[in-house]
Amino acid sequence: MRHRTAVLAGAVGLSLGFVGVAFTEAGDWGDYQVGDKRSGYTYAQPETQAMQDDDFENPAFLLVDLAAEQWTIPDGTAGKACADCHGDVENLAGVGASYPVYYEGWGKMMNIEQRINECRTENMQAEPLKYDSKGLLGMTALVKLQSRGMPMNVAIDGPAAPFYEKGKEFYFERRGQLDLACASCHEDHAGEQLRANRLSQGQPNGFPTYRLKWQNMGSLHRRIKGCNRQVRAEPYKSGSDEYVNLELFISHRANGLPVETPSVRN
Repeated sequence: MRHRTAVLAGAVGLSLGFVGVAFTEAGDWGDYQVGDKRSGYTYAQPETQAMQDDDFENPAFLLVDLAAEQWTIPDGTAGKACADCHGDVENLAGVGASYPVYYEGWGKMMNIEQRINECRTENMQAEPLKYDSKGLLGMTALVKLQSRGMPMNVAIDGPAAPFYEKGKEFYFERRGQLDLACASCHEDHAGEQLRANRLSQGQPNGFPTYRLKWQNMGSLHRRIKGCNRQVRAEPYKSGSDEYVNLELFISHRANGLPVETPSVRN
């Protein structure tokens, strides 16, 4: 049985295109590395890093700037803008480092995208923004931008604990025709080449991110759905309980790494 498992794992590795041994490049990554945790920034090409480092070159700021304009514009039948409740968006410093959080009104976890839409529907009496729409991506990135450079600090105690365990189970559960878990790539093969790309540890501290492959900004859930499809598994919907629980697990896993939103990735 062990021999058969080893052969299967090797075959899966070949089918995906894992190349070489684990990436062990030496270097001081500063705040981008905390213990054995490394941001996806450290696995990116220098040109990609440079694009993230310069806000004028980072294409994600097109949507962030639009969201900053919307912050003060009333929407919905209540005639309220985001600024009417929160004041300057700078007042939300630290918020982006702590989500997902347990929301008592729902009896489950809530991420920032859902928090924004809850504010819209309940306080502004406005329509919710579609997941991965430009409006929701930009507003999520704007909120998280206020925490840029702050360490991720996601709590998993109290009522969040059972949802953390569900997210952990998802992370380590093999799925799809290729029989791979999240951990199969982002822990077992982190640093190795997967075809043209180098696998990172899968840390979520830069989302929403501008991804060069997409030529657009995208959410963490869009990225997870893509991973599910790559292992030939049926993806869940963005904003599903399964993905929010997984987001809780991997966000806590990233605790200590800086918020980089909006990051740039390959």
